Amino acid sequence: MGSHTSSTIAEIYLQFLEEIYIKQWLQCKEIIYYKRYIDSVLIIFNQNKTNEKTIINQMNSIDKHLEFKISEEENSSISCLDLTIHRNIKSINLSIYRKPTHTDIMIQFSSTQPHDHKLAAFNYYINKMLTLHIKKQAKQQE
Repeated sequence: MGSHTSSTIAEIYLQFLEEIYIKQWLQCKEIIYYKRYIDSVLIIFNQNKTNEKTIINQMNSIDKHLEFKISEEENSSISCLDLTIHRNIKSINLSIYRKPTHTDIMIQFSSTQPHDHKLAAFNYYINKMLTLHIKKQAKQQE
C-alpha cells in the first residue's frame, strides 16, 4: 500500500489467482460467467452445480489476506458498477445504476474547467447510453 507499484503487483497477483482457480471453475461450468473490474467481481453461476455460499467460501479460502464479500440479488436485480442487472425468467435486462447519493450534476458549462474536460464528461454519458444494451425506456431516462 502506498507504493507506486502496489496496484500493478495487486493486479498481477489477482490475474494469477484467476488463472489457477477461476479458470478451473469456468471449465467445469460451476461458474458460467466471471468478470472483474479492479476489485469488483460479477459472477453468474449454475445453480444446479453450486451456490453463492460455496463460491464465497472457496474464494475466501484461496488466500487468508483476501476477503471477498457477496452482494446478493434483491427482487431479481443486482447492481454492479454503474449497471443494474434485472433477471427475468427468459432474459436479462440492463439499466443504468445511480447510487443513492448521485446528484445528476455534471461539470457546469460556465465553470473554469478546461473545455475538453466538460466535453469529455458529456461524451462519456452519451457514449454509455448509446453503447450499452439497455431498453428504450432506460435510454430515455439516461
